[in-house]
Amino acid sequence: MPKNFVKQKRICPFKINNFKDIDYKDVETLKKFITDKGKIIPRRITGVSSYFQKLLKNAIKKARYMAFLPFVSKE
Repeated sequence: MPKNFVKQKRICPFKINNFKDIDYKDVETLKKFITDKGKIIPRRITGVSSYFQKLLKNAIKKARYMAFLPFVSKE
């Protein structure tokens, strides 16, 4: 690893936009945090804080149960 390399700290996108809660009906926001195969993207990649990652996980699972999001891709 080069000496000049500095790891850039990611800032939670939900804290920046002053989210209080994550709604399971907000499908456009939830789609940003799942892969094309339907997996939830981990917080080390997205930069979401642990509090909002838990809320995000529950919202995605509830949206899947209510059929707003698919469990897996069609392919």
